Amino acid sequence: MKISVKWLFAAMMGLSAGITAAQADELKVGIECTSFPFNYRDSTGAYAGYDVDVANEIGKRLGDKIEFVCQKWDGMIPAILANKFDLIVASMGITEERQKKLDFSRPYRISVGRFVAPTGAKLALFNPDGSLNPEGFKSIKVGLQRSTTYDDWLKAKMPSANVMRYDTVEALFLDIKAGRVDTIMTNPMKAHEAFLSKPDGAGFGFVGPEVSDDKLFGAGAGVGLRKGNEALLAKVDKAIAAMTEDGTLDTFSKKYFPFPIYPRDWKPASTN
Repeated sequence: MKISVKWLFAAMMGLSAGITAAQADELKVGIECTSFPFNYRDSTGAYAGYDVDVANEIGKRLGDKIEFVCQKWDGMIPAILANKFDLIVASMGITEERQKKLDFSRPYRISVGRFVAPTGAKLALFNPDGSLNPEGFKSIKVGLQRSTTYDDWLKAKMPSANVMRYDTVEALFLDIKAGRVDTIMTNPMKAHEAFLSKPDGAGFGFVGPEVSDDKLFGAGAGVGLRKGNEALLAKVDKAIAAMTEDGTLDTFSKKYFPFPIYPRDWKPASTN
């Protein structure tokens, strides 16, 4: 039987493609699917958000296919430990408690606090060098959501501050709008999304610099992995480092916020 060269070449190319597809790895990624604008389903049902962009880009750079798995937050860590997925990319803060169970990549999202106040309010919360000014807290009311890291932070840093505590962050926005507190401290991403970018937030803005504290807020949000996956962790770290350096994280950040939400000058704890 005579076999044409073209047929043989096509067959070999098809076999090669089949081997490549078979060798391609698939990474299952746990997300909440309901956390706008970080990880959610859009009006078409497609996965979207900052975390989703980051996860897809990691997959692209590792040459792996990404499959998202929707998981409720309180079951996220048990699910990955039960091998339901390989990575958590759900804005999970890197904390000492979580590090007892999981390994984390370098952060791809910040964990910070910001003060919000009426535009033009003369609040001397910070010194010119960005440090806290205790005098500026003496005659004002500060609103906080109770039992949060921001509450813990102010107790530790400014124990004499006059604090009003609320059950929800939405209540914070209502009371600063009504003038019942002079300033509030909360997550800047939440403040922008739920208040400052809305009509109710007109006339309000951030006061002072970002407030960071690795011990109380965590080092940022990172990709969570089961312990013992050092090779995969190294690849994810390399991908995030490259995404930070080449501006990819900046591009993703600006899709959702008018300010950067990724660490710009992060260093491993051992070199701090």
